[in-house]
Amino acid sequence: MLAALLYGQEDLRLEQVADPTPAPGEVIIQVEAATTCGTDLKVWRRGSHAKMLTLPTPFGHEAAGQIVALGEGVTNWQIGNRVVANNSAPCMKCFYCQRKEYSLCPNLTWNNGTFAQYLQIPTAIVQHNLLSVPEELPYELAAMTEPLACVLHGVARSGVKNSDQSGGLTQKVVVLGDGAIGLMFVAKLAHDFPVEVILFGGNDSRLEIGQKFGATHIFNYHKVSDIAATVKDITDGLGADIVIEATGVPTVWETAIAAARPGATVNLFGGCPRNTTITVNTEQLHYSELTLKGVFHNTPHFVREALALIASRKVPFELLLSERRPLQELEQVFCEMRERKTIKVAMVP
Repeated sequence: MLAALLYGQEDLRLEQVADPTPAPGEVIIQVEAATTCGTDLKVWRRGSHAKMLTLPTPFGHEAAGQIVALGEGVTNWQIGNRVVANNSAPCMKCFYCQRKEYSLCPNLTWNNGTFAQYLQIPTAIVQHNLLSVPEELPYELAAMTEPLACVLHGVARSGVKNSDQSGGLTQKVVVLGDGAIGLMFVAKLAHDFPVEVILFGGNDSRLEIGQKFGATHIFNYHKVSDIAATVKDITDGLGADIVIEATGVPTVWETAIAAARPGATVNLFGGCPRNTTITVNTEQLHYSELTLKGVFHNTPHFVREALALIASRKVPFELLLSERRPLQELEQVFCEMRERKTIKVAMVP
């Protein structure tokens, strides 16, 4: 089969490799659509990832397709089933899993290799994070389940209050970043919570999508001299109740903290390069009672919630997809993503 393998920094190669065969408990899916992702872009540009892969490696982690082979012992699935597989599954046995902190599981089973004609799904993912895709849902939308699951986990960890909890008050939420993740945060927050979402990004067309998703204020950071000051200007001088960083740039992490009001929660969601650091003003952190949170990945609960939200079609997530492209154009697509010409593309093997 044809598959994409990452060998190093911006070293992506399409190669003919052996078709996978399922071990006991595994399934093989024929990939119908594999969506590109900001994490994939960062890994391609950096040539590494702190957690989920070791080079050289099959590449890509968002896909949906049809089951074409079943391993011994698989009884809950049939050939021809339409499915989406998360790119990981927790062990369900360790210290963290026993406390339902599944994203912290040190024994996560990772699975990469969606940019290929076929994808082998490990047993743990078959057991815990393989989901049926409704017949009417396009594969390219179902493939976005994994990043949306991460976003739903991020929203749950951000302390945003629902209508019953907010006491009639509207929360001011800043989202820094207009990539797919940042825009998904906007969509979820605006759809389900009493909030005003203030979105900062560097691309006017993406900011317009954010506005369609429900952002109350949009700002191109290229035209803003001081993001924190701008936030305070529209929050009566206080700062935001919640700030979500979705770029993975250390200086933007610091901007996120600066834009927060006393008592705020700052969700440092974007993964930064390995071994980078930030500077935090200890006086502000202490006397303003800030809550800083690093939030990572997803859990089986949010994988299911994400697919249900996509399948409901209540949010037009198709706005994030620029087009469908053949797998042979994958490297060109990543070059276009690097130049911010596109958000997400559905690659079709």
